[in-house]
Amino acid sequence: MQRAGEQISETGAAARYAEAVPRYTSYPTAPHFHAGVTGETFRGWLAETGEEEALSLYVHIPFCDRLCWFCACHTKMTRRYEPVAAFLDALFCEIRTVGDILKGRGRVRALHFGGGSPTMLRADDIVRLGAALKRAFHFANDAEISVELDPNDMDEARFDALAEIGMTRASLGVQDFDPRVQKAINREQTFEQTKAVVDGVRARGVRSVNLDLLYGLPHQTCESVAVTIRQALTLSPDRIALFGYAHVPWFKKHQTMIDEAWLPGPEQRFEQQQETARIIREAGYQAIGIDHFAKPDDPLAVAARQGRLFRNFQGYTEDACRTLIGLGPSSVSRLPQGYAQNMPATTQYERMAREGNLATVRGIALSDEDHARAWVIERLMCDFAFSGNEAVHRFGACGQRIVAEARTLVRERGIASGLRENDGVFIVEEEARPLVRSTAALFDQYLKRGGARHSVAV
Repeated sequence: MQRAGEQISETGAAARYAEAVPRYTSYPTAPHFHAGVTGETFRGWLAETGEEEALSLYVHIPFCDRLCWFCACHTKMTRRYEPVAAFLDALFCEIRTVGDILKGRGRVRALHFGGGSPTMLRADDIVRLGAALKRAFHFANDAEISVELDPNDMDEARFDALAEIGMTRASLGVQDFDPRVQKAINREQTFEQTKAVVDGVRARGVRSVNLDLLYGLPHQTCESVAVTIRQALTLSPDRIALFGYAHVPWFKKHQTMIDEAWLPGPEQRFEQQQETARIIREAGYQAIGIDHFAKPDDPLAVAARQGRLFRNFQGYTEDACRTLIGLGPSSVSRLPQGYAQNMPATTQYERMAREGNLATVRGIALSDEDHARAWVIERLMCDFAFSGNEAVHRFGACGQRIVAEARTLVRERGIASGLRENDGVFIVEEEARPLVRSTAALFDQYLKRGGARHSVAV
């Protein structure tokens, strides 16, 4: 048994890099959702929304005009626009249904379009969708509107349409600029294309640009990833999301198109993560949690310094809304009462939405214990620490049990737990922070029940 102060061997460290644990964009995590949460359950939860309650909206567009082999998102490829148009008709029905249930309650503070590829929508449909959302929901005047952009989709009409709906933040998928890597993941996109989109959105007043990059992809090395990072930094993004590629071919069959012999091993992934993070920090960016970076004056960086950082299905955010409504197939809603997920199959989702029903097919109601553990895991993921006193103050007996668990972990597992206690605050050791998902997993009661498969810790 390892005690405090002992060092983890190289073999032990490698094992932790390869450990399969959740990403903790929710707790409990999605594999533990069940069919006991129905459309009627979700309807009742929505009806309890307060008049001025802050809301976030997520709109999922489940189509792409090409299928990237690394992608683990819920999407399908189509070259025809007819399926997209049919989906939009159903989405408009769902938007009206949810809006009718809310009856004007709540104020939208943030709206996020994800996919798939939201920019696969035609320009006039982007405008129609924005208008439909603003008819159904009350938007705050300063609501943030963020959109995931595929540079291969963009043209002048789409730039103008996104400006018309009020886009304030653009998120561009880059992954890697190396042509060999791009070919291996079926995502060909030049640096010049990416730069043209960054310039295009900034010319239309978008004040925040985020770039998504990946390490752990086929054929990547520390040296090649460093080249991509330095190219990306020349675009002066306001934020960078640096994710580890999640190879989950049992979940996403198209990932079998990637030869596993091309993938870096756990230690190589860790080296890539460390080297790229170092380059980004040395360029003046503030590290946010395990996989985000932001310029020091960016609201995300300010929130992190002030202890106001949160984590949801889009990753790290300064969005403090605790009610998130997901629209579109597979979308997940998070409310104080629990999680509710829509039907993933697009055709069945469309039928349910057109019939005027909520498309909820599963979810989970949150217990007091779930709320307490969700808070602890979120604080560990965001702050690399949590206050034992605050846990007890917020959650009473549940908080006391978790604090007792934390003390036992520190006492019995020492450095292997990743934690130390200082004056009632449980802190993730500096060297363990890249592996904080593994530390958070120690407080996950559902993970111990087994049955779910996850990506590696780094």
